[in-house]
Amino acid sequence: MTEEQGKNAAINAIAVNNGVLVWIGVGVGAALGVAFALSRRKRDRWATARHVSRQVVNRTGDLAAASKDIVDRLKIIYAESCKVVEEAGELWSRGRKLTGV
Repeated sequence: MTEEQGKNAAINAIAVNNGVLVWIGVGVGAALGVAFALSRRKRDRWATARHVSRQVVNRTGDLAAASKDIVDRLKIIYAESCKVVEEAGELWSRGRKLTGV
């Protein structure tokens, strides 16, 4: 075997190995794609509804506490806005008195 034939044989062996590696990569990629697709498949709507209702039941206490906090803040905002409206009415009447209307 000549030196050039030896180089060609080595190049052919590398090319065959690279071809095998490409096919292994394609197989692994296809397997990952199938696994991802199966993990992301849609569930029926009732399964989703059951899941959401379980989450709500598990967090009812948190929901009640947050609701109470929101209501308390709304009461404060309402009281402050009533004060602002009363002061605006007083300013309006003072302005009318000053202009003589």
